[in-house]
Parts: sequence; structure tokens; C-alpha cells
Amino acid sequence: MKTYDNFYFVGIGGIGMSALARYFHSIGKNVLGYDKTQTKLTSALISEGIDIVFEDKLCEKITSLSPENTLVIYTPAIKKLGILDYVIQNNFEVLKRAKVLGMITQDTECVAVAGTHGKTTTSSLLAHLCKEANLPFSCFLGGIAENFKSNFLFNGNQYSVVEADEYDRSFLNLSPDWAVITSTDADHLDIYGDKDTIEEGFKEFAKLVPNDNQLFVRKGIEIGRDCKSYAVNEPADFYSDNLKMDGDRISFDFHSESGEIIPFSWGIPGIHNVENATVAIAIVHHLGVDFETLQKGIANFKGIKRRYTKHFFDSGKIYIDDYAHHPTELNAVIGSIKTFYPYKKLLVAFQPHLFSRTRDFEDGFAESLEKADELLLLDIYPARELQEHFPGVTSAALLEKINLDKKEVSTLPEAINKIKEKDFDILLTVGAGDIDTLYDGIVEWLGNTRNAESIEK
Repeated sequence: MKTYDNFYFVGIGGIGMSALARYFHSIGKNVLGYDKTQTKLTSALISEGIDIVFEDKLCEKITSLSPENTLVIYTPAIKKLGILDYVIQNNFEVLKRAKVLGMITQDTECVAVAGTHGKTTTSSLLAHLCKEANLPFSCFLGGIAENFKSNFLFNGNQYSVVEADEYDRSFLNLSPDWAVITSTDADHLDIYGDKDTIEEGFKEFAKLVPNDNQLFVRKGIEIGRDCKSYAVNEPADFYSDNLKMDGDRISFDFHSESGEIIPFSWGIPGIHNVENATVAIAIVHHLGVDFETLQKGIANFKGIKRRYTKHFFDSGKIYIDDYAHHPTELNAVIGSIKTFYPYKKLLVAFQPHLFSRTRDFEDGFAESLEKADELLLLDIYPARELQEHFPGVTSAALLEKINLDKKEVSTLPEAINKIKEKDFDILLTVGAGDIDTLYDGIVEWLGNTRNAESIEK
């Protein structure tokens, strides 16, 4: 990569963009950027010394930058912006986030985690295990890892752990030496069009891995080449079984390729998460880490922020916040709650993310959400989309499809007052938009937490 003094991020508040911004800031570069919304993440970046503006207008911070020593990095989620037009017209080098991430990690032994579900948990767990083993690595994650309170960590440059995003085929910009494919469910149909095309995208990603023995794919996924398989409760190259629940902890036996059986225990619920742990253990052991170190690392893994972040209150109520925004993910988080607390009354406040996803998976969302005891369905979070391009796609229309007696639609500003009127034992707020802005108010309302913890669904 050419040497630059300045790095300007268009959409710096995104979880993947902010990790890159933190990387360049950590190596002493001048980092600044734009985002349309002030969030806890942008506030954290500002507190770390990164300059951010929140208006799409030219100012001296932008116009004083020289094209010769400034790289502009943008997220493909942004389609039209005056700042972006300015830097393009003035001959700045402008690159997508994934391209820059690929350039940074090209000289490392890159471990890339792809999949429509599970990639954030798996990549964060891989990074945590590498940190526990004191391996020389960096990580660029799609979530805030609770163990080190960030989506970026630098502990050397022999290895890198990255979340390989399938949106806009971004993951094809990477050069993985090791890779994981956790799932290839249909998603981002605004980009891929249909399930067959997204599966082809993952097959193209798999071709980037030079060695069959360093490609790990969940058993049952056809990837078009030889690879190592992993699974739970069924034989594979690497698999886990004998799952047992003891309170909020799960124990399981990991079976290595050579036939060794090693016991593990952790506080992360869900069979799918044992699956994620299975592949993380397999890869880090391949990197030379002994099983005793891996056992300790698994045991103290705290998960990712907004992935089944859970609070217990003196009133007996439980509050859980989660990022799930696809029917498969909703099934996982609601299923975990029902498994652990089968007799408690569950109120779900869900914010659909994107008109296109709501349209494409309407029946799946309806089936997932009717597993709640009561539903508060928030208006659709549009992100990069415009309502006018999706006539008839509304939360009210989705609500009609949901077979549930207690259900209603709410705006985001009205939601917390509606929640206060409900009778529930467990509250789940869930979605990938700005529903997380309810979090502090809900925690304050429910009172002082006891035994607060964050664990992955």
C-alpha cells in the first residue's frame, strides 16, 4: 500500500469502518471522517482522538487535505454523498473498506471468517483465543468483543483475524490463508438476487484459500472443493458432542481430527455457538496452541456486545439485547431464551432492518416472531434504502402475517413508554438498526442490575 499521512473515512461509524480507523490511528496516522449519525461508537472514536463531522458539507477539515497524501475509504452502503463527490472530483484515491482491509492483511497469515450468520461470534472468539495464547496477531471484527471492549486489537502482525463480509461481495477483496464458512443462507438479496447466486459468491470466496487443509466449512454446506468439515452432534473432521447444560453454562466434548476428545465449558448458550467454538478451537490449535490454553480461553470468553447482552434485575425481570436481523438469527436468540427460561413470559421488541430484507423474508420473520408471548414491532429501519422504492412493505403489513394475539406496531420514540405498560418476565430488544438507542433508558427504568453479564446467544 502507498504511504499516506491522512486517512478520511466516509461512514466512519460503521462497525467495520471504525476498526480500520482505529488501526490507522494506532500506527500514528491522521484519521478523520464523516458519519450521518452520532452514536456511542463515534463518541468512542472521538475520545480516542479521531476527528468526525456529522454533516454532509464541505469544511476546512476536508478542503485542506491534499490528494497526494490522503486516502479516502468508504463503505459501499453509502450510495450518494456530497463529500464523496468532492473527493472523487478532486482526484483523491478512493477505495472501498474491504479493499483496504485486504491490502493491510495481505502480508499477514490471514484467518478470514465468512457466513451469513455466526461470523462475528466466530471471528471474535478466534481473536480472543489468539490473545489468550499471546499470538502475534491483529483483528478487525464486526462487533465489540466484551473481553477487550473493542472491534480492533493489535498484538503483532504475523497473523490477522478478519470478518469477511459478503455484502457487495466485499470478501472477494481478501487474501485468506485460512478461512471459515459458517453458513450460506439467503441474505442481501438486493445484491445477489437469489439464494443460488449468494452460494456462488461463497464458492468464489472459498477459491481464495490456497490450501484445502486450511479451509473449514460447516458440514452440509457444498462449497465446490475439498475442505475440512466441522459440526455439532454428528461426525465431521472436527466436531463437538455430549452437550450438557448446568445453569447458564454449557459443557461439551471437542473431537479433534486425530481422535482426541477434550472437554470444554463456557457461558455462551446455543448449539450454534458450540458449532462456532468447534471451528475456532480447531483453527487455533492448528496454529500451535495447546488444548489447556484453549480450555481456559473458551471458559472466560464473554461474547460480543449486542449479542445476547443480558441483565438480571432485583425485580426478577430479565432484559436481553441482541443484534439479530434475519429469521434464522431470530430463531436462534428466541430459541435460546425459551430453552433457558421455558416458563417465563417473553416480550419481544423487534425493529426490522431494510425494506428489502423485510420483503424477501416476510414469511420467515412472521414464523420467528410468533414464538414470542407478546410483540412490539417497530417501524422498519431503512438504512441505505428509501420507502418509496418498496411500496406496501411496512411493519403494519408484516404484523398482519404474524399469528399472535398480543401484537402491535410502534415508532421508535414511542417504544419505551409502550414497553413500560407491558406485563413480561423477559424483555428482548432485537434488531440491527437504531433500536440499541433504547438500551440505556430500559436499563435505567428497570433499576440497578445485579450479576450483569454479556454473553453470546
